[in-house]
Amino acid sequence: MRIVIQRVSEASVTIAGEMISKIEKGMMILLGIEDADTDEDVDWLCNKLSKLRIFSDENDAMNLDINQIEGSFLVVSQFTLHAMTKKGNRPSFIRAARPEKAIPLYETFLKRLAEISGRPVQCGQFGADMKVSLINDGPVTIIMDSQNKE
Repeated sequence: MRIVIQRVSEASVTIAGEMISKIEKGMMILLGIEDADTDEDVDWLCNKLSKLRIFSDENDAMNLDINQIEGSFLVVSQFTLHAMTKKGNRPSFIRAARPEKAIPLYETFLKRLAEISGRPVQCGQFGADMKVSLINDGPVTIIMDSQNKE
């Protein structure tokens, strides 16, 4: 699983002109699922996210986690995070998991993130044409990959 984390002061998802999800202060998570991903990847990422200290304390140091700021998560599925661009000019998405594998892992991710973090989790709609709006706070943007734990 590959995720892009953005610290936000607000974020929302709109489908066909209707806002379906909105958060205030928290994390906007773009989630890409690949064929090699398992429930272990879900647990590793959800544990990291729930403890990730990327929010500013009173000294403006990134020292607080999502619980300490009483923030929320907004998770959007994003298969394009697994784009391969080495050859040619058209990205290949061959490593991205097919919906029959990706949807159950996406749903597990949403459930486990809420359980582990104890924070509200909003989401987009898997496979939909979504319009995502956000105000990146900082800006702070972090990339994590459960297949390449750095």
